[in-house]
Amino acid sequence: QVQLVESGGGRVQPGGSLRLSCAASASISGFYAMGWYRQAPGKQREFVATLLSTAITNYADSVKGRFTLSRGNAKNTWYLQMDSLKPEDTAVYYCNAVQWVLSKESWGQGTQVTVSS
Repeated sequence: QVQLVESGGGRVQPGGSLRLSCAASASISGFYAMGWYRQAPGKQREFVATLLSTAITNYADSVKGRFTLSRGNAKNTWYLQMDSLKPEDTAVYYCNAVQWVLSKESWGQGTQVTVSS
């Protein structure tokens, strides 16, 4: 089972920035998709962004133009750069990866992002 560990959450004022990191216990070459989801209080988990092995990146409309998903220089990390943050971005953010083998999906434990003045 691949382990994913997020870091970088915190509290920021509206308009501020945060960068989330996800470190996997295996090389990302074994994933055909890696990305981020979030869950706000009282709401279902929702898609934020995903990076496919084809280098295509997809974003939710709500974050397009403000968030950037990228791979790290290390072979097992990816990031979510979040700019122009809004209060509605407040949520627990989870990193996610889907393996080539049997399409096995892994989730991190989540990191809290709070956008508030």
